[in-house]
Amino acid sequence: MKILVANLGSTSLKWRLFDFSDEAGRILHRGGYERVSDHSKAVEDCINELTRAGVISSVKDLAGVGFKTILAKDITGCVLLDEKVLNAMEAVNYVAPAHNPPYIKGVRIFAERVPDVPLIGLFEDAFYQWVPEVARRYAVPEEWYSAGIRRHGFHGASHKFIAERSAELLGRNDVAERAKTLYVKGASTKINKPDLRVISCHLGGSSSISGIVNGVAIGNSLGMSPQSGLPHNNRVGDLDAFAIPYIIRSMGISLDEVERILCKESGLKGVSGVSNDIRDILKAADEGNQRAKLAVDLLIFSARHWIGAFYFEMGGADAIVFTAGIGENSPDIRAGICAGIESLGIKINPEANKDATGCEAVISAPDSKVKIMVVPTNEELVVAREVKRFLENKKSKSSCKI
Repeated sequence: MKILVANLGSTSLKWRLFDFSDEAGRILHRGGYERVSDHSKAVEDCINELTRAGVISSVKDLAGVGFKTILAKDITGCVLLDEKVLNAMEAVNYVAPAHNPPYIKGVRIFAERVPDVPLIGLFEDAFYQWVPEVARRYAVPEEWYSAGIRRHGFHGASHKFIAERSAELLGRNDVAERAKTLYVKGASTKINKPDLRVISCHLGGSSSISGIVNGVAIGNSLGMSPQSGLPHNNRVGDLDAFAIPYIIRSMGISLDEVERILCKESGLKGVSGVSNDIRDILKAADEGNQRAKLAVDLLIFSARHWIGAFYFEMGGADAIVFTAGIGENSPDIRAGICAGIESLGIKINPEANKDATGCEAVISAPDSKVKIMVVPTNEELVVAREVKRFLENKKSKSSCKI
């Protein structure tokens, strides 16, 4: 069974082709295009590249195309991306303006190009379906909650992979195997104690932190939208709700302009005034740029805040795991996050931390009670596995929704 996983951005298309001739699955091909102005051509070029590489003879070799979809109104889980689902995604475009529109457009292009291949989405909030209601709620009237004003949580595929892989690395294969079944309808979340408590830190262009007990998420720093939580590359992160009416009235700008600024000119870019790339910001900070240093410190401060929240909620932690572009590749950010909390049993090994770049590594000191690890994420593998499960269950329309 060959499954293509397509990652769609407003000006990009990246893909991985998986072969599930065996249970684990292996990558046959990967590639991508940046600065895409014509997604129809990009999809066509993707298929041609797969054919030229000899990994497929035609699109008939594809059992399905998987997508890491973000959010849809009243729909979650692993679902067939039919018009009903795409319309539900469009209904919340204003909640995920940087993500939903390119995915909807891209899925429709794939539907035209490969009409006989199932297109299946794994929604990013599916990993949080067991989060207690108290962790989903904002302090708003019940009518608002029923209308969708709630904490969804995102980066589910990444945090799910970390839940599985960290358990394996910690010798808890029972937890890892249970975590791999979490999207299966009726799957149990119970497991024998002792509890395995992991704080997963997905730090990248978009960042979030999850608390995970026995492979099950208890919460996520992202809330109703992917614009919340930690400061992102150019998106705001957490912001007091009354800041928006205040700035509209005091500066005389429109709601549309506020939305644009919060989505494109804020976050690390807005604070630093330098760039939305953490590498440029770190370089500027090293050269004495105080705004850049403030942006770095703000990211570290926010990450420590959320790690502390989940550490307290879980009654401690067995492991803190860093993943994604910044988490995997920035020793300085990791060191800043872990600095000065030895009394909590969290002690980093400076040399191991410095040497760990883009690879699996334990970076905690030998006497640290909490394991500190770097684990490269693999969201595409999680999506591909769930698409495979969906197809094997012969679900033709709706979902693995629970």
